[in-house]
Order: sequence, then C-alpha cells, then structure tokens
Amino acid sequence: MKDLKYISAYSIPVVALLSIWLQGVYTYLTPIYVFGFIPIIELFTPSSEENLDDDTRLSKSKRKLFDWLLYINLPIIYSILFYALYTISSFTLETHEIVGIIISTGIVLGANGINVGHELGHRFSKERFIAKALLLPSLYMHFYVEHNFGHHLKAATNEDPATARYNQPLYFFWFSSVVGQYISAWKIQTNLLRQNNQSFISVKNDMLWYLVITSVYLGIIFSIFSITGMLIAVSCGVVGFLLLETINYIEHYGLLRKKNKSGRYERVREIHSWNSNHLLGRILLFELTRHSDHHYRASKKYQILDHHQKSPQLPFGYPTSMVLSMFPPLWFLLMNKRVPKEMKP
Repeated sequence: MKDLKYISAYSIPVVALLSIWLQGVYTYLTPIYVFGFIPIIELFTPSSEENLDDDTRLSKSKRKLFDWLLYINLPIIYSILFYALYTISSFTLETHEIVGIIISTGIVLGANGINVGHELGHRFSKERFIAKALLLPSLYMHFYVEHNFGHHLKAATNEDPATARYNQPLYFFWFSSVVGQYISAWKIQTNLLRQNNQSFISVKNDMLWYLVITSVYLGIIFSIFSITGMLIAVSCGVVGFLLLETINYIEHYGLLRKKNKSGRYERVREIHSWNSNHLLGRILLFELTRHSDHHYRASKKYQILDHHQKSPQLPFGYPTSMVLSMFPPLWFLLMNKRVPKEMKP
C-alpha cells in the first residue's frame, strides 16, 4: 500500500477540476491549495532521510506500477486543459474567473505535465514520446533537448541558464532562464546536426519538429475554441513553465562547481543541488525534491532516489520553498547563509 502514496500527486488535478467546475471565487482553489494549504501542512509533516535497501531498490525499480502512475498524467492534463477551454468558451465568466482558471490549469500543466515529462524524458526509450507530449501544453518541448544535453552537463555553473545565481531574484531568473534555455536548446540541436552531418531542414532536427508540432497544437485549439481559446491555452502554458522555472530556481540556487586547472569543471556531485526530504513535497512531485541524487545519477527512477548526507538541504519542502522564493528579501535571508562559503562569488 505504501507504493500507492504517489496517488496523492493527483490531488492537484482533482482540485483544479473542482476549481473550473465551481467557477466564481472557487477558480482560485488550486493556487490556494498548492501555495497555501500544502505549505502549511508541510510545516507539520515529517521529513525522512531513509534510503531503500538493495533488495527493495531492485524490486521497486522493476515494478511497472510506478511507471503507470506517471503515464496516467498524460490523459489527465489534456482533459483538464480541454475542460478549462470548454468552460471559458461556453459560459459568460468574469475576468477574475478566467484568470483563476488559467492559473489553476497552468499549475496542473506544470506539476503533472512538465514535472512528469522531466522524469520520463530521462528514459531514452519510447517513454520519451510521452515525455514530449506532456511538455507540449506548456509550450516547452525544447526542454527535452536543453535539459538532457545542456543542463545536466552544465548544472551549477555560470554557463547554465537554469542555475540561479547567488542573490539573483526569482523574477530576473524567470527571464534569463526562459530565454537562455531556448537559445541553448537551438545551439545544442545545431551541434547535434553538425556532428551527424545533417542539414537544418532534416527529420533529425527535433527543434524544428517541436515548432511544427506546437503550431499544429495551437492551430487545433484555434479551430475548436477560436482565438480566445488559443490565447487562454498559451496563457495556461506560460503559467506551467513559470512553475517549472520556479522549481529550477530553488534546485540549484547559488551552488557552483569548481573549475580544475585544465579549465574544465569538476563532475556533478550530490553537493551541487538542493535536496529536500519533506515527505509531502516528495510525494506530490514524484520525488523531484531528492534532486541531488537525480543529478548524481540521472538515470535512476524516481521511486528509488536516495538521500545523501553531503547534499545541501533546504529548510523546507519544495512547495514552501517556492512560495518563499517569490519574496526575494526573505529568500536571501533564509538561503544565503546556507550556500557553502566556497561557492559564494
């Protein structure tokens, strides 16, 4: 039964569904739940540094249940998005209701879309197609290229757009990371094409495919829900990827790898990502909060990620940390003293 704890991650889309259905002020139930209720509950829930033994780890790594708990997010996020677009196009809603629905839907696209797409994107199998489909509604398919071939090589360096600098406010990071990652993804794709002697107009140009697929996706929404529906879908996507970027912000804030005499960076270790063992955040985000081990061994599935004693620890879980990051002075007050001295600029 313990393995079914990850069903709790579906509480976010359930609340979003209620938000859209009830309308009125209730459209804000999802942000209240995610950024209000969960952080408060998290303050009173335990954290655990317990790791699995070898036999349990091997057993859990082979159980398909954990994979299906991820796959089911695909129909969930598209159903929530379709329901949101249908509701907005079918009912006369006030502006504040539309904004509430956009935020609620965007949170689902980020938490159950991009987050799960990130997990599946590290599995270089047919599961990567599910990963890309999960990234599509947030207009972030390029994340697959940049994250796997850029971020995991450059994490905790000044060359990585997804690593927040020491004393960099979240809102400045949003801009630098969103723009920087998109540019980086195109550079990576261009280099991959060159290495394989492929031209820009090639079936191997994934970034070009992402442009086509995203355009077709928005075109379909436009044909069904008109220009208003398309703009709503884009707005939901923006909320989704800003949620991801907020997580990116807290995952590596202020952490830097050393450069060797050769000019190359030391390899990524468990000390180069912020870790959180708070159980509620771990469950709701499919263990994303054990990010240190994820970077240390990127191929490990979420259900077997470990705690490392050497990893820098967040004082709170990810949901609470995300709220705190939205108030830069408070974030700096809490986090700057936790950044290792040797990593500070």
